[in-house]
Formats: sequence, structure tokens, C-alpha cells
Amino acid sequence: MQTFLGVPAPLLFGQLLIGLINGSFYALLSLGLAVIFGVLNIINFAHGAFYMVGAFAGWMLLNYLGIGYWPALILAPLIVGAIGIVIERSLLSRLYDLDHLYGLLLTFGLAMIIEGVFINFYGVSGQPYAPPQALSGGYNLGFMFLPAYRGWVVVASLLVCFGTWLLVERTQLGAYLRAAVENRELVRAFGVNVPLMMTLTYGFAVALAGFAGILAGPVYTVSPVMGQNMIIVVFAIVVIGGMGSILGSIVTGIGIGLVEGLTRTFWPEASSTAVFVIMAIVLIIRPHGLFGRPRE
Repeated sequence: MQTFLGVPAPLLFGQLLIGLINGSFYALLSLGLAVIFGVLNIINFAHGAFYMVGAFAGWMLLNYLGIGYWPALILAPLIVGAIGIVIERSLLSRLYDLDHLYGLLLTFGLAMIIEGVFINFYGVSGQPYAPPQALSGGYNLGFMFLPAYRGWVVVASLLVCFGTWLLVERTQLGAYLRAAVENRELVRAFGVNVPLMMTLTYGFAVALAGFAGILAGPVYTVSPVMGQNMIIVVFAIVVIGGMGSILGSIVTGIGIGLVEGLTRTFWPEASSTAVFVIMAIVLIIRPHGLFGRPRE
């Protein structure tokens, strides 16, 4: 059997695949956080809860309404985005000119409420959510077995992440968003409805979390606490990539997933702490993150 550094190749590539899948979820979630912080100046601690709501939305659509995976892949993010729009209009829009701490405390409270409601109805044990029939089975690549659904998760995540990057960095709408971060009054003078743009931006960013949630449902079990297990790592990734950096969140999310996979292979005890060691080193060497810019 072929080995790399004394590790059997199937084991090494299997762990790298798991790391790539986790990295795909990290990238989607940190992308939404970066968009919200970069445009709205809000540290959205409720992002893990929206990720969980997306997974539960897909599970509920299937079990209560008989709506399968593919329609739910569109409907669940729309449901989460609509919930986010209501929260932004009713609560968050009042905090844009205040310190980051107010937004963090409000979204932390929202996360506790949302997760508490789901725990009350469904408990903390996970609910099974099977992958679609078209993505069952897998492919033998010679050096490892690739489950079809997990391959789909990686491809779908990368397409959505880089599509969002193109939208923000290469379109007129993205130019308005970036300009609104610097000077909202100037953008309003061009006839742009800035409050509506902010609302839709928040709805879109939390819809990304919902999309990640329904993708994750068949990989993990659908549980009210699934966001808690993810959000702290995702915040560390946003810090490493640079607060508000779209490209930084994508590249760092995938990179940290691969680092976790390698660490789990060669030093399993350190796999859960490697991301925080990297964050500490980055903060010492480059406090504004690998892809971020110093704030004036």
C-alpha cells in the first residue's frame, strides 16, 4: 500500500477530503460574516443559529410538506434570508452607528433565543436527513473512495463563494456596496436606496448561512446545537482572513479545513486547537489579518 510520511494514502486523502468538506462550510459561513461586518459593521453572532435554521428548514420541508432536497436547496436559504430581513429591519438597523459591542450582544441574545426554541421542540439529539437519490453512492478514485454527495458539497460551496466574490468585487452593485461602507451619504446622493441595500445585504448574507445549513444536513445530523459547534471556529477564520475581507474569508476557510485534516492525520490531539494557534500567530504578525487592510 502506498504511503506518505508513513501514513497510508487512503487515510491521508480521506482526512484531506473531510478537511475540504469542513473547509467548504467554513468558507460559506465566514463569507456571510465578512459581508455583514464589512458592509453593515455588525459582528453577527447569530450566524451559527441561521446555519442551524437552514438545516432545519430543509428537514421540515421534507418531513412536514414532502418537499425534497433540490427544491429545498432554494427554499431554505430564501426562508432564512426572509427571517434575516425582518430581524435587520426591526432590530439591527438601529445599531449601525453604535459600537460593535451592541450588535454583538444583540445577535448573541438572538442566537440563544433561536437555539432555545428549537431545543425546546426537538431536543439536542440530531435528526437524520438523507442525501438525494441522485447523489447516493460514490466513486472509486483509485487512492480513495469519494462519496458523491460530499463531492457535490465541495463543488456547490466553491461556486457560491466565488460567485459572491465576483458579485461584490466585479459588479456595479458591489461597487455601490463598497462605496456605502466608506460614505453612505455620498452613495445616497447618487439616488441609491442605502437602507434597502443594507437590508438586502443582511438577508443575502444570512441566506448563505442557510444554504450552508441545508448542504450540511445530509453530512451531519440536523441538530439545534450544530451552529454552536461551528461558529467559534468560523469567527477565528474571519479574524485570520481579515475582518470584512471577502476573498480572505473564502481562502482562509478552505485552508483551515485542510490544515485541520492534516493535523487530524499527523497529530490528532491538536486538530481542534490548530486554528486558534494560527489565529494567535497571525494577530501577532499581521493584526489586520492575512487579506485585510488596516482601518484608518
